[in-house]
Amino acid sequence: MSIGERLKEERSRLGLSQTDLGAAGGVGKTTQINYEKGAGSPDAKYLAAVEPLGIDVLYVVTGEHKALPNTCLSREASRFFEVYQQVAESDREVLFRTALAFAKSRSAS
Repeated sequence: MSIGERLKEERSRLGLSQTDLGAAGGVGKTTQINYEKGAGSPDAKYLAAVEPLGIDVLYVVTGEHKALPNTCLSREASRFFEVYQQVAESDREVLFRTALAFAKSRSAS
């Protein structure tokens, strides 16, 4: 997976539009589209600007997610995350939607 593909994945994960992410990074929508297509690469200034939105910059650049300190997650959440990392990338969206459905049904009760 390329930098552009990972950037697009992160943008989608956060529910951001190309216009919104580009603006946060100080570029226009066309430049954002080009980054995601691999027709250009974001520079350090752009990456630093979009990181506060929740973009995992290490993942975008290297393909590896940054490790979370153990103190950030409960024991159960940490175990769930360990399993999640072992799931094939193509199945992670299914896993996420399933967890989201459970969360929504719990909040509705």
